[in-house]
Amino acid sequence: MPLLALKCILLCALMHEAVCACMLNNHTLWIERRDCAQCVAINTTICNGYCYTQDTNLRGHFGRRFVIQRSCVPLSLVYRIAHVPGCPQDVNPQLYYPAAHRCSCSRCDARTHHCVRTSRTSDDRCTVTLGGVKIYSLP
Repeated sequence: MPLLALKCILLCALMHEAVCACMLNNHTLWIERRDCAQCVAINTTICNGYCYTQDTNLRGHFGRRFVIQRSCVPLSLVYRIAHVPGCPQDVNPQLYYPAAHRCSCSRCDARTHHCVRTSRTSDDRCTVTLGGVKIYSLP
């Protein structure tokens, strides 16, 4: 019986890390630039996963002590350069995009990160307007 209890405790400890995993994931960004003729798919890394969060039913200052809200955020970001083809001479074809290097479950700092997803639209396509006709490039 004690061996079974030890196995259950060990399994729960291992599952905690699997359920609350915050890790790097590959992600495809579709970038385009106004006045450029093409759309480019860029592969980068983002932080993705679940972090432990706890809410309370208590109100006021006392209740705020029991609230734990963490997000899967990057600890370090590097900005890389992408070149958009088909740009006129007077348009800079370079765009910068982020690539996460390390992730962690921590409080989201609104000064440095977008803590709330604001858009419900899908970002998995580009729209390029050529001669007044809108072209959708699907993955």
